[in-house]
Amino acid sequence: MAEQPDAVKRVAADAEAKGLKISIVETKTSARSAAEAADAVGAQVGQIVKSLVFRGRESGDAYLLLVSGANRVDEAAMAVLLGEALERPDADFVRTATGFAIGGVSPLGGSVRLRTVMDEDLFQYATVWAAAGTPRHVFEVVPLQLRSATGASVGPVT
Repeated sequence: MAEQPDAVKRVAADAEAKGLKISIVETKTSARSAAEAADAVGAQVGQIVKSLVFRGRESGDAYLLLVSGANRVDEAAMAVLLGEALERPDADFVRTATGFAIGGVSPLGGSVRLRTVMDEDLFQYATVWAAAGTPRHVFEVVPLQLRSATGASVGPVT
C-alpha cells in the first residue's frame, strides 16, 4: 500500500486530535467535483460536502463554507451573515488559507482555523462525505460530528 500524501495525513491527525473516528478512502476515480465524488463513493450528490473558500472583500479574511453538493452558495445571503461581501479567491489564496489545493480542500487538517459555516441541508443525511486533502481522498462522517469538529455555525447557504 502506497504512503499517504502529507495533506491526507494532516486530515487524519486532525480528526484523531478532535476525537473524530474517520476512515479515509482513496477513490479509484477523481472526486474533484460533487458529482464525481458521489459516483466514486456511491452516495447522493447532496451527501457530498463541498469545502468552499471565499475571501472577505473588505477584510481579506478567508471563510470556509461547507455546502451540500446539491446546493449553490447565495453569496449575497452569506455576505449578510458574515458581515461583508465575499469574493472568490484564486488558487494561491485557497492553498495559503487552508493548506490544501482546490479540489482537495478538507474541513479538517487545515493550516489555520477559519470561520466556518455549514449548510443546514447536510443534516438531512445520516452521513456525508468530505474531501480528505486531495481530489482522490474522502471520508464519511455524521454531519453533527463534522459540525462539532470544525466549530461551524449552521444555517442556510442557498
